[in-house]
Amino acid sequence: MKTFLAVLVLVARLVLAAGALVAPPRTTLAQEAPAAAPASPASAAAADAGELPPYPNPHGHARPIVAIVGENYWTELTDYVVPYGILAASGAAEVVALATQPAPIRMFPAPVNVQPQATTAAFDEMHPEGADYVIVPAVHRDADPTLLAWVRGQAERGATVVGVCDGVWVLARAGLLEGRQATGHWYSLDDLRKDFPRTRFVTGRRYVADGRVVTTTGVTATIPVSLALVEAIAGRERARELAAGLGLPAGWSVTHDSERFRLDWPRRWTIARNAAAFWSHEDLGLAVAPGVDEIALALEANAYSATFKSTVYTVAATTAPLRTRRGLVIVPDRSAADAASARLRMLPPPDAQAPLLALDRALQGIAADYGRATADWVALQMEYPTR
Repeated sequence: MKTFLAVLVLVARLVLAAGALVAPPRTTLAQEAPAAAPASPASAAAADAGELPPYPNPHGHARPIVAIVGENYWTELTDYVVPYGILAASGAAEVVALATQPAPIRMFPAPVNVQPQATTAAFDEMHPEGADYVIVPAVHRDADPTLLAWVRGQAERGATVVGVCDGVWVLARAGLLEGRQATGHWYSLDDLRKDFPRTRFVTGRRYVADGRVVTTTGVTATIPVSLALVEAIAGRERARELAAGLGLPAGWSVTHDSERFRLDWPRRWTIARNAAAFWSHEDLGLAVAPGVDEIALALEANAYSATFKSTVYTVAATTAPLRTRRGLVIVPDRSAADAASARLRMLPPPDAQAPLLALDRALQGIAADYGRATADWVALQMEYPTR
C-alpha cells in the first residue's frame, strides 16, 4: 500500500485474512447509523471517550496554528489534504502544510506530489512556542526519527496531536498513547493492540479524544475529525455551516459501526482478482488547474487509485507547480500533451460545488467502470461508513 512492493505484501496478507463485512457502500458520512448489535466492552469504553475540548489557546495566538505534517517518501493523500482543505476553508485557523524534508511529498495511493509550505525545522524556527494542533496522517516510514522527535516535541510544548488513520502508529511510537484510549484503521487494530499493550484501543467511534491526544479510524474519518476541530476552535454553528457548504448539510456523526469493517471471502477474491489482472491495469488522468479544489481532488484520486485496477495521475497544461483553491501547492504528474500522447483516460474533473461528496461520486464511477465489488473494496479500505 505504501510502495508497490508493500502493496503486493498487503494483498497477500489481506487475501489470507479472516473477517466479515456485510454491507455495500450506499451512504454518506452524515447519515451513518449506530451499530445495531450490542456494544462490546471496547466500543462501550469508546463511547465514554471525551469529545474534542474547546480550543485552549496555550500559546496566546491570535488564531490557532494547525500544522499538518507529512513524511516525504509516502504519505496518505486524503489523510493529509482533506484536513488541510477543511480547516483552511473554515477561516478559523492558520493552517500550515509541513514535511520533514523540503522536497515534494509523494502521496499514496495516488502518486500526487504536494510541495510543503515549510519543513518541520523551519516551522520550529518560525514558531518556537509550537503549534496549537498537529495533524499526523498515515505515512510509510512511521518510525522516521525526525518525524517522531518533532511530533513528540510538539506534544511537550502543549499541542493537541491528532493521529488520523494509520497516523496512530506515529503517535504510538512517539510514546503519546501510553495509558490512553485510542482507535485506528480497522485493519491495523489487532497489530496495534499487540505492539502497544499499554494503550486501550477501542471501537464504535470515528474519533477518540483522550486529553490532548486524538486518534481516528480509517481514511475518511479525516472529515468528521476535521469538522470537530473547527467546532472546537470556532463553535458548532460555524462547523455546521462549513459542513453544509462543503456538501454535508446534515452535519457529521461520531458514531461508527466498526464491526462492519471486516474482510469476507468475496472481498478477498476481489482483491486477488484485481491485483492478478495486471494486464488490465489503467493509468488515469485527473485534470488540475490553479484553484482546483484539493478536497475533491484527494477523495477522487484516492478512491480510483485504491481499486487495484487503476492509478490516478494529475494532469495540467504544464508540470509547473500550481496552487489549489485553499493554498496548497501541487506539482502535476504529467502535462496535457504527455497525457494525450499516452492516451490516458481522463476522469471527471474535481467538483468544487460539494467537495465532500466527491467520494460518493467516485464510488459510483468505480462501480460503473470496474463493478460493484471493486467499489465495495475501495469503501472498505477507506473505512467509509455504509448502510
